[in-house]
Amino acid sequence: MEAKGYPAPKAVKTGTTIVGVTFAGGVVLGADTRATSGNIVADKNCEKIHRLAKNIYCCGAGTAADTEMTTRSIESQLELLRLNTGREVQVVAANRLLKQFLFRYQGHIGAALILGGVDKLGPHIYCIYPHGSVDKLPYATMGSGSLAAMAVIESGWNENITEAEAIKLVRDAIHAGITNDLGSGSNVDVYVLKRGQDVNIMRPYEEVGMRGVRQGDYSFPSGVTKVLKAEVLPIVVQGEEVTRMDID
Repeated sequence: MEAKGYPAPKAVKTGTTIVGVTFAGGVVLGADTRATSGNIVADKNCEKIHRLAKNIYCCGAGTAADTEMTTRSIESQLELLRLNTGREVQVVAANRLLKQFLFRYQGHIGAALILGGVDKLGPHIYCIYPHGSVDKLPYATMGSGSLAAMAVIESGWNENITEAEAIKLVRDAIHAGITNDLGSGSNVDVYVLKRGQDVNIMRPYEEVGMRGVRQGDYSFPSGVTKVLKAEVLPIVVQGEEVTRMDID
């Protein structure tokens, strides 16, 4: 394609930490809440975990507008599928719709996604990249804080991990991303999906990037600054006499 004059899309820094972890009964998804515009923090409480179906949610990294509109589009298609079939939507169906949609645009839509859900076949985690490739993994991290998060996940995940341990592990991974990556920050959001139950939304699960409290008192009482000299000068504005006081 490059030989025919179609340049490859440039890699874009995502500026996010998102995590997905499976446990015996479901999936735990986590994300930070900082949205950046270059070196500016544009939103301190951005929601990066998006609903696709009752049993399927998706974490988004990359361009906030792209992840939002991509997940909204797929959510509507999955709802139509559920109404047409009368059955619960499987996670693999959401995976196929997302990867085909992103592949169609050859990476020009900046959406890097961690898809998590639970269906009759069990819990599932998929990594979906902007150009449409997919990995199916028991745990996953994406975004600019993914290396710090993955170090925590790999040191603590095991096949017999419990729900409480998985929640703590996701929290620790997102916290590692927030504290070691300038593109990630603010709060930790955690969603827990289990078969046959409503999603447990913990937003925020923890506030990490809290501002400090001012310790000193910088107000001054009246009269602290002395007036050394005062002089009253009459001035005329548009024919009217006005008195002005100049204080040195």
